[in-house]
Amino acid sequence: MTENVVVVGHPLVQHKLTLMRSKDISTGQFRALLREIAPLMLYEATRDLPLTETEIETPLARMRAPVLAGKKLCFVPILRAGLGFVDSMLDLIPSARVGHIGIYRDPTTFNAVEYYLKLPEDISQRIVILVDPMLATGHSAAAAIGRLKELGAESIKFMCLVAAPAGIAAVHAEHPAVPIYVAAIDDRLNDHAYIVPGLGDAGDRLFGTK
Repeated sequence: MTENVVVVGHPLVQHKLTLMRSKDISTGQFRALLREIAPLMLYEATRDLPLTETEIETPLARMRAPVLAGKKLCFVPILRAGLGFVDSMLDLIPSARVGHIGIYRDPTTFNAVEYYLKLPEDISQRIVILVDPMLATGHSAAAAIGRLKELGAESIKFMCLVAAPAGIAAVHAEHPAVPIYVAAIDDRLNDHAYIVPGLGDAGDRLFGTK
């Protein structure tokens, strides 16, 4: 395993990712699969959330039982494809806040260009989970992490479906302490900076725009 990279190898994650890769599934199927896979990956990304104890009363007795220690979360999708993660992540942790970062990749330079940013005011007090289905060149993810840090975020994790080795290297070159949670690390990028074998343009497949 690459340092500070967690490959989520759970059979359900791997099965659903294989279905998503197929060019023959519909937009609705792709969207449903992303909704199903997101909380499975979030389970891994939140494995180290701190716990404390509280006293409760069951139907039979009083006891001390574990609860989350109160560290708040914020989910931040990179627009637009990252939106496909959020609804089912909120089903798992409904108290989380949601921020948004709009970034697109310049088709010529492949550099990240920010066009929208909206985050909770207390972002510095929250564990931020940044999500985007693909980690290709890594420019968008690295730029998003940089902006989160500029605005005070101190605890950041990045979660994606498929990554290229170059994307992982680019993110960790700038942000080595940020853990990356990924379902698969693919072979390479092609000349258009798409991940190969990948799953195509996740935003287009999610929203049916191509």
